[in-house]
Amino acid sequence: MIINIEENWKNILQPEFEKESFKNLTRFVKSEYLNHICYPEEKNIFSAFNTCSLENLKVVIIGQDPYHGKGQANGLCFSVMDNMKQPPSLKNIFKELQADLDRPIPTSGNLSSWARQGVLLLNSTLTVREGEAGSHQNKGWEQFTDAVIDKVSKQKEHLVFLLWGKFAQSKIKLINLNKHKVLVAPHPSPLGAWRGWFGCKHFSKTNEYLNKESLKEIVW
Repeated sequence: MIINIEENWKNILQPEFEKESFKNLTRFVKSEYLNHICYPEEKNIFSAFNTCSLENLKVVIIGQDPYHGKGQANGLCFSVMDNMKQPPSLKNIFKELQADLDRPIPTSGNLSSWARQGVLLLNSTLTVREGEAGSHQNKGWEQFTDAVIDKVSKQKEHLVFLLWGKFAQSKIKLINLNKHKVLVAPHPSPLGAWRGWFGCKHFSKTNEYLNKESLKEIVW
């Protein structure tokens, strides 16, 4: 696995790359990509960091696994490649966005425009085998991405963490609640979105907080 990651992210994450657990993870991922079809493409494994610069970081959205269907995953959580059908959770994200901000539903499910504005779209596990959800869990990715959350919580000020669903909400222990804004809601999946995802207004609430802290709001 090639660690192709933006320089400022690389500087704060270097201690993680040097750990034996990450070296074991690297060997595992390299073997998986050699012997199986895996997603995202290897060049996009660290896209969340390369699209959202550390200096510009304002918002963190935490997902779990990349999409495991052909051509879907682009390295950003909840996001798909251009011209791909929008998965059900992403459709519900866009429905809430439309209701919250009175915006048209985007035609593309590629969320890289969010990332370029400072939204870190971070999956807890950065790779997956085709057609096998969760196949790369518990191999070391979670240790690495937990360290990312911990480091940005310590080093940055006035971030907004959007924790959608129980898995994402389990990461709250890594966040300094005195420095950052945390918004929680049920997962946007059709299985649970009716429990309170719709109407959570996380997009407007995020921008209200950023405005309060004299930071540029996100054009969702």
